Amino acid sequence: MKYLPLFLLTSERPALVAGAGRVARRKAEFVLRAGQRVRMVAPGPFPAALHWARARGMLEYRQGNVEEADLEGVGLVFAATDDREVNARLARWARQRGLHVNVADRPEEGTFIVPSVLDRDPVLVAVSTGGTSPVLARRLRARLESLIPSAYGRLARLLDAYRERARARIPDEAARRRFWEALIDGPVSELVFAGQEARARLEIETALERAQGARPEGEVYLVGAGPGDPDLLTFRALRLMQQADVVVYDRLVSKPILEMTRQDAELYYVGKQKDDHAVPQEGINQMLVDLARQGKRVLRLKGGDPFVFGRGGEEIETLAEHGIPFQVVPGITAASGCAAYAGIPLTHRDYAQSCIFVTGHLKDGSLDLNWEALVQPRQTVVFYMGLTGIGVISERLIAHGMSPDMPAALVEQGTTPNQRVLIGTVATLPEIVHRAEVRAPTLTIVGEVVRLHEKLEWYQAEEHRPGTVFSSH
Repeated sequence: MKYLPLFLLTSERPALVAGAGRVARRKAEFVLRAGQRVRMVAPGPFPAALHWARARGMLEYRQGNVEEADLEGVGLVFAATDDREVNARLARWARQRGLHVNVADRPEEGTFIVPSVLDRDPVLVAVSTGGTSPVLARRLRARLESLIPSAYGRLARLLDAYRERARARIPDEAARRRFWEALIDGPVSELVFAGQEARARLEIETALERAQGARPEGEVYLVGAGPGDPDLLTFRALRLMQQADVVVYDRLVSKPILEMTRQDAELYYVGKQKDDHAVPQEGINQMLVDLARQGKRVLRLKGGDPFVFGRGGEEIETLAEHGIPFQVVPGITAASGCAAYAGIPLTHRDYAQSCIFVTGHLKDGSLDLNWEALVQPRQTVVFYMGLTGIGVISERLIAHGMSPDMPAALVEQGTTPNQRVLIGTVATLPEIVHRAEVRAPTLTIVGEVVRLHEKLEWYQAEEHRPGTVFSSH
């Protein structure tokens, strides 16, 4: 995030707008709509479109070239003339005085940018592309227009009228947050949108009477975050991610997904990797119980699907034993997501009629697997967490009858912009891991279906480049 999004309280000091053309007029109108006065300086005549502001005493105009003295007493500066040198000079003067300045068409020369704003006063939605594409920002705002009715402003004012009463009647912050969420998601919003504010007030009054002194009940949401791409989250997962008071997350939860949780939620990292468990599994189980008993809504966010090598069953078993309410939201498991993004179907009529998911995690230096079952013909085998034991996996599969030339694939950071697909054979897997410096998380796919990768590859990761996809036959 390059810019810090803020909403500034309008100042008694005017904003300086240098220029009187179309861009400058737009900047002046933007400031005037917020109720702040404008000082405008330009060589040309006063723009007639702003007569209304001048008549109300909101705008003063000086015809001439902008000078450093024009910065005296202002709060914000907009350099919006047609002369880039003039804009650059004004920006320099502003920065020297510690004033925030916006430079038209040159955001890097200023200290702030102007977003595209959806105004539902007092509700404001600001959309920005960091100055890279104002047109795109306006397009996004236009889409939001249909999603946020104008009545949201009336709803915000109505809720504000009950803030202090709610604070007095419901002193617990978590309980009060849930009270407001229930109102907004319930009939109150629809009544306001329908113009029935009197009935909406009655609903709020009734809800306040019921909620007085109520203690919130804790709950745990066991949510699968999928293999990495945020677009693969389910609607239900996203909804619960936005409701949770606390987020307990694993190492495999990608940063973009974590950023989609509620911004003021508490975050607890409990990730595991080889020989380094931030919190033992028993500790995680107890943490979920303790947090829920505090009346919090706890989001247990796990990479992939929580019931596929995610130990989710152990966690909800502990919750059930302690009488803690919980919900489970499946996620796209790594085998499905990574195989799809690598262009490798897990089953195919011509190559494989069955598929097996196996954990390749070494315990005490050994892998206790049913190797005979894994080397059956016309079958795909997917190894989770098999990177450390890749040498053992290769050796045992071949020793139990699998052809050394059986196609195999390594999918590193699948479904993310950093995805790499490395193609080889069962025999060459250890060599590829060493030569390509493959790192976790990596999924291993073994079977004839891997032959389809070259034909069906469709996803081009940002880091895709010659040499990313290896072939070692």
